[in-house]
Amino acid sequence: MAGTHDGIAAILSREAGLDAAQARTYVLIATGGAMDAARVAGELGIGEDEALAAARALVALGGLIDYGNGRFESMHPRFAAVNMYRKSCEAAGREPSRNDAIDGVGASLEDEYDRARDMRGTRGGGAR
Repeated sequence: MAGTHDGIAAILSREAGLDAAQARTYVLIATGGAMDAARVAGELGIGEDEALAAARALVALGGLIDYGNGRFESMHPRFAAVNMYRKSCEAAGREPSRNDAIDGVGASLEDEYDRARDMRGTRGGGAR
């Protein structure tokens, strides 16, 4: 994962309470398009069970969509980052407030998110 992606994953860990595998999984799928847990595992150098657990946790946090059969897609990063941040605030019993770092995550990933979906032909139609 490139340096910028590492920084974004670090922000998601710090601000939204994601563990390292969850943060890296979210960034990978947001920038790479829909993929299954086996591909996530291979790309990140983690076990397939860990990748699947991370992706399922991200579904519960509002960051990913589960297409079934172990295949996942990212919500739009502007929505996903805020969703995950709000869920972490709720879990910690604090009121969510505007968070510039979280807003920056969505803005930073937006172009890569769009490019990945245009290249894969998934714009508006889901994963192939």
